[in-house]
Amino acid sequence: MARFGPPPEALEAAARFGSAPHDHLYHAVDGTSPLRERIADKLLRENRIDVTQGRCLFVTAGGNQAFMNAVLAITDPGDEIILIAPFYFNHEMAVRLVGAVPVVVPVGADALPDPARIEAAITRRTRAVVTISPNNPTGAVYPKALLDRISALCRERRLFHISDEPYEYFLWDGATHHSPGSGSQAEGHTISLFSLSKAYGMAGWRIGYMVAPAALDESLRKIQDTLLICPPGVTEAAAEAALRVGRAHAEAHLPAMAAARRAVLDGLARLSDRISVTPSQGGFYLLVRVASDRDPMALARDLVLQYKVGTLPGTSFGAPGCTLRLAFGALDPATAAEATARLAAGLPALA
Repeated sequence: MARFGPPPEALEAAARFGSAPHDHLYHAVDGTSPLRERIADKLLRENRIDVTQGRCLFVTAGGNQAFMNAVLAITDPGDEIILIAPFYFNHEMAVRLVGAVPVVVPVGADALPDPARIEAAITRRTRAVVTISPNNPTGAVYPKALLDRISALCRERRLFHISDEPYEYFLWDGATHHSPGSGSQAEGHTISLFSLSKAYGMAGWRIGYMVAPAALDESLRKIQDTLLICPPGVTEAAAEAALRVGRAHAEAHLPAMAAARRAVLDGLARLSDRISVTPSQGGFYLLVRVASDRDPMALARDLVLQYKVGTLPGTSFGAPGCTLRLAFGALDPATAAEATARLAAGLPALA
């Protein structure tokens, strides 16, 4: 997660919440009107997604709940969801939790999905393809042309394209973010997921939102009512205030995060004979492949115990071989440099 917290305006809105009697009642199942209007404006301006054109909008308890809503709405037990590996592990868990089957399609050496591989994995039980850009865990940013090809494939094969976009503001080296939901004819098959956890430092507040085809509105209302009844009012008030501040809140923190990223990359360069780093232009993660036959879980454990540096094994994300995910979003540049120095000392000894 990011090392910064919510904007002061969000904290002030949360502090004011509760002064009116209606604050303590149930709210609309899909979110309060002021927040939904703020989200709709943001989506149109920044993502070129018009929620009034054949779509429905739901405020959710974070991006994870939005994904769970989606898989519950579109699958029956035994149906298949294509995940691009490396994938976000909570997506795999959600798919299995609803009785569906995750079908894993690996990326190429450039960390980008291959539409031909995706198409080859489609069966009569396939219901959706999931993309995450910028990606967790690799940090790869998928080009617009590639995302549009995947979207077109989903439309042609009558599948949903679930696009998870929580890291949309975290871009490096001139990369740009593209929302597949903005494409022509995207409204009928694209489910777009967003979160305030990363961009607004509100991970523990559990607030996000989703845009889905209008045909799913009734199902999503039933699912949301069953799981949540309605989003928490205090969090919605804080989120509406945060969105009034806008993306400038995240962008003010990007230079410090870029410095931490640079410290990690510079430190990893000293290990070029032992590791390779997946190309990364977004998010705040790096995926490192280690020239070793060791189990990555055991390696990650030993790095913590013996060198006091934390990583996650790539196998948690469906990555093959000995890989480790490094996260720099919560680090200042000095801490990032120290963590990478410890990694540089530990890997030659342990791997």
